[in-house]
Amino acid sequence: MTTTTLIGLAVIIVVALYIVSIYNRLVSFRNQFKNAFAQIDVQLQRRHDLIPNLVESAKAYMSHERDTLTEVMEARNGAVKAQKDAAADPADGGKIRQLGMAENALTKALANFYAVSENYPDLKANETVQQLMEELTSTENRVAFSRQAFNDSVMSYNIFRESFPNNVIAGMFAFKPSSQLELESPEARQAPKVAF
Repeated sequence: MTTTTLIGLAVIIVVALYIVSIYNRLVSFRNQFKNAFAQIDVQLQRRHDLIPNLVESAKAYMSHERDTLTEVMEARNGAVKAQKDAAADPADGGKIRQLGMAENALTKALANFYAVSENYPDLKANETVQQLMEELTSTENRVAFSRQAFNDSVMSYNIFRESFPNNVIAGMFAFKPSSQLELESPEARQAPKVAF
């Protein structure tokens, strides 16, 4: 073998190793954000499991607020469906955006529930309802922390995937961009309006 052939072979080996290195890092980043989503999934499931208990406990006190309770349960059911869809493929940015919208609707419905419940002192004094509200608040905090970790993982993945020459390798092996989970909306930040 000639020196030129050996140099050419060495260059090919170095390029192949570089491509393998990029591919492995893409896989690592993708698995990190999927794991981060799994943590959100656990907290959202806990949130979704607490809501029916809260609504059931409030029914006796809020008998003429059926619309509010129904709104909360419908929003919860929509969020559960979106959660299951996103959990099936956390790399699908569209499903993550749908989950964010469904969770925003649930947050808005819960905010309305909390505002209406202020008018029911017996409900606020009920020990079961207080405990459920505290657990729900605690879970909301856990969701926020998990969402931050997920969004950080997605950002790292997307930055690495979009950098040159990584974007070429990512395109060759169909590494798609992912979306961050946004649970805040302008509607969720506004105080609900309660009219009598």
